[in-house]
Amino acid sequence: MLTVANLSAALESIAPLSLAADWDNVGLLLGDSAAPIEHVMTCLSVTPDVVAEAIQERVQLIVSHHPILFRPTKKLTTRTPEGRMLLDLVQAGVAVYSAHTAFDNCSGGINEQIAKRLGLIGVAPLRLGDAAGQCKIIVFVPDKDLGKVSDAMFAAGAGRIGQYRECSFRLAGTGTFFGSEETNPTIGARGQREEVAEWRLEVLCPDTLAEPVVAAMRAAHSYEEPAYDVYPLRRQRAPLGEGRIGSLPAPLPLADFARLVKTALAASSVQIVGAHQAAVQRIAIACGAAGEFRADAHAQKADAFVTGETRFHDCLAAEADRIALVLPGHYASERPGIEALANMLATQFPSLAVWPSRCERDPLTVL
Repeated sequence: MLTVANLSAALESIAPLSLAADWDNVGLLLGDSAAPIEHVMTCLSVTPDVVAEAIQERVQLIVSHHPILFRPTKKLTTRTPEGRMLLDLVQAGVAVYSAHTAFDNCSGGINEQIAKRLGLIGVAPLRLGDAAGQCKIIVFVPDKDLGKVSDAMFAAGAGRIGQYRECSFRLAGTGTFFGSEETNPTIGARGQREEVAEWRLEVLCPDTLAEPVVAAMRAAHSYEEPAYDVYPLRRQRAPLGEGRIGSLPAPLPLADFARLVKTALAASSVQIVGAHQAAVQRIAIACGAAGEFRADAHAQKADAFVTGETRFHDCLAAEADRIALVLPGHYASERPGIEALANMLATQFPSLAVWPSRCERDPLTVL
């Protein structure tokens, strides 16, 4: 029987949570990870209508794009719409997982899906992020401690490189020490120089885990004073980043490109900033409400920037920068990605019933 934990792991594989913006709230946000599941529903936002559909259809897991509990909550009662929804979900045993900006930014995520729907080529991240800080920990251990110390460091979170774990380098050598009369050496005697066959053990470690890894090493090491070094490593650029930028195979008038966006995203309408006949070819994309990426699009010399919605003053700034804006709406820019995510999960877990919410609608309509 599949559980919420199985689906959470699959979702983290599709959209690693490390790709989420630092302000975001992602992952399993509500529910029991050990609970069995048979029915899964994706949606853009958890609303009263979506909750009612989930309960009626006996859903055990909602995968929503926008997080619930986005801001700190001090009270959870039926006095607020959010409280009523969350209490209904808890009583019905429905878990909620959100990937949000992790799914926006991942390989095959919403921004890449939009680029593919628009036929862009040469697609790359619009804003590169920094990779997580790393350090290298080097410790010298006698042969009898090698397995015990390395296992302790691995268990504490060291030795991970990409999809590999328990990675290390080991080099045999000779260590020397001279203990004072105050020492109690594990090997040899105080008051004389000792030469000991040792291993140089090297592991990589996230900056944030350096202290617990060192503590685990010291606890497993038999030496009274283990010799070790912690080297900070140069921060690298992350292989992925936020948003996407690419090019149309050939230039299009802005109005024609806007029609392409409208059709590709099944939008009810599209707003445009810029001269309708101006030629556009280099296209930047950031789904949702992503006006803050306009400056990145301008810096990367995009002719047009596609985002769901943005502020009035961002539109004025785009005019001043002479970069076109194409705004299909927040819902239209992200809903197709949520439908695609349901297909991904259904393909990976054929025993599950998985579907995008059938009742969800854009709250904005066009007269």
